[in-house]
Amino acid sequence: MTLSGRIRTGYRRAWLLGPLVACSAPAPAPEATVNDTPPPATAPIAVGGDTRPVVLFVGTSLTAGLGLDPEQAYPALIQERVDSAGLGYRVVNAGVSGETSAGALRRIGWLLGQGAPAVVVVETGANDGLRGQSIDSLRANLEAILDTIDTLEPRPVVFVAAMEALPNLGAEYGRGFRAVYPDVAERRNALLLPFLLDGVAGVDSLNQPDGIHPNPAGARRVAENVWRALAPSLRPDRIDR
Repeated sequence: MTLSGRIRTGYRRAWLLGPLVACSAPAPAPEATVNDTPPPATAPIAVGGDTRPVVLFVGTSLTAGLGLDPEQAYPALIQERVDSAGLGYRVVNAGVSGETSAGALRRIGWLLGQGAPAVVVVETGANDGLRGQSIDSLRANLEAILDTIDTLEPRPVVFVAAMEALPNLGAEYGRGFRAVYPDVAERRNALLLPFLLDGVAGVDSLNQPDGIHPNPAGARRVAENVWRALAPSLRPDRIDR
């Protein structure tokens, strides 16, 4: 099955489940979606006595690890790889379930105010796509997030994680949505992280029953995807901190 086919299979399930979850769930908060669950506690960037440079993951339920134990979420698996490679970094999972790019924009200043990270991975837009929100708004929010990161001195290494939109929203929307990520990354001197769910989306054995959130095996595959792109930037000669 092609990548677009896998995305269509998994996202179709989430699309169909949405109204059922919305009918049975309490009234949502402003940034709630079909994934309206309390986010896991976010580890602070600044920890007394821990001087390791920080790799900060800002993201949605895909990063938070919805439905998984904290140690099964892909950022925790990245920490394991960092430790195994003898690299002196601390990974902070700042994922929040249900967050749109607008929510990430409102939160990024506070996150960076807790301590300057060495690396920032921005995973946002999945919930914008689930809602069929404006592509122009997604682009503007993502650029504003990078603007905020750019105020740090020294500037962190920045990754933008590519995402895909629901095929149900049409080919034109999908093309426009997909183009946001490489366009913004190139224009803003950020590194592009290929589609987070590559090899996972639409694969039943790698997803939870909702068909969209990775299970533990799927999270391991996501960690592999992220690590391939991230690891070269964690070499000591790439970051002077």
